[in-house]
Formats: sequence, C-alpha cells, structure tokens
Amino acid sequence: MLIIGAKGFAKEVLEVLHQLNQLDNLVFYDDVNNDVPNKLFGRFPVLNNAQEASAFFKTIDDRFTIGIGNPILRKKLYHKFTDLGGVFCSVISPLATIGYYGNHFEMGCNIMSGTVITSDIYIKKGTLINLNCTIGHDSIIGEFVELSPGVHISGNCAIGNYSVLGTNASVLPKLTIGKNVIIGAGSVVTKDIPDNSVAVGIPAKVIKNLEPLSDMLL
Repeated sequence: MLIIGAKGFAKEVLEVLHQLNQLDNLVFYDDVNNDVPNKLFGRFPVLNNAQEASAFFKTIDDRFTIGIGNPILRKKLYHKFTDLGGVFCSVISPLATIGYYGNHFEMGCNIMSGTVITSDIYIKKGTLINLNCTIGHDSIIGEFVELSPGVHISGNCAIGNYSVLGTNASVLPKLTIGKNVIIGAGSVVTKDIPDNSVAVGIPAKVIKNLEPLSDMLL
C-alpha cells in the first residue's frame, strides 16, 4: 500500500497498518517536504514523484490511502492518485469498536484507534475519523469529512461533505451540520448549522460565513 504523506497523520496511519500486520510492500509518498528521509524509520521507502507512484501501482500494489488531513486536499489527492492507477482504500484500526448491525463505510475512510461506532451509521468516501471519536446510531457522515480527536456525535445526526469538527467538539442528537462547515474545538452543537459557516462555543454559534466550494471540487 502507498500512504500519501510522510509526516504527522501519515505516521498514525502507519501505526494502524502495524496493528493490522499489513506492512509488506508499504511505501509513503511526499513530493512537498525536503526534510523527509529516503526511508521513513529506516524501513519504509518514500516516493517523491508521480512516475514512481504510477510504477508502484502497476508493478507492486495498486492500493493507496491518504495520510493527510484537510478535506479539500484529501479530495484533490484522491483524484490525483486514482488517475495514476491507484485504488482508494480504507484503513480501519482493529482497536476501534464498530457495531455489527447496519453500518456501511465507503472507500478511503481512515478510522483510528479508540473510535466507537454504534449501529446504522453511514460513513461516506474519504472521511477521516480520528482517535477516540464516538458516533451514535442512525447518523450519516458525508464525504471527506474530518473528525478531530475526541469528537462526539449523538444519534440521528447528519454531517455534510467537507466539514471539519475540531477536537472534543460534541453534537447533540437529531441535528444537521451542513457542508463545508468548521466547528471549533470544544464546541457543543445544540442546533442545526448551515452550509459554508464557522461555528464555535457552548452552545455553538455561527461567527463567520465561508465562500461556497467550487463546483469543480464537489
């Protein structure tokens, strides 16, 4: 498998693959940072151009996952590496607790250690669920959403595409958070939040409107 990125969150994805005992033919990709070694931890090769990534997909392993946060960047990387011949794959920690009934995960999700997912939950493509999050029954998490560590989403909630919930944010039951929304760290969401907005506080209040995302990104 190829992990896009070789810093920060990419190392946490590596830890999950270690938990899964899936380290054979594992490489990283970083064409941005000049201080990344040729081999991460002296073991895992770091590719640094599209030609190397394409050759890896064709000859060794066509799977990739994204070891970088930021919903829009993740979406762009998904398209780039799919065009190079890669297959977008989920990486789900065996130390996450996932219910047996009615759950559905689309491709390319990262679900990290300590997360609890109960029942009848739909998690869409490319979503990142970080350490120790909880998601209650009958909730829908949109495409390329980012849940920071310790986010708690109650039952019957919907989170729109490309939204980011900050560390330790909480969402009360039966609420909808729109697409392209940022919820501040530690905030408590007690009512619906509209698209393209920033909300913070206890209770969370909209403090800023964001530019709608380009149709090209969506």
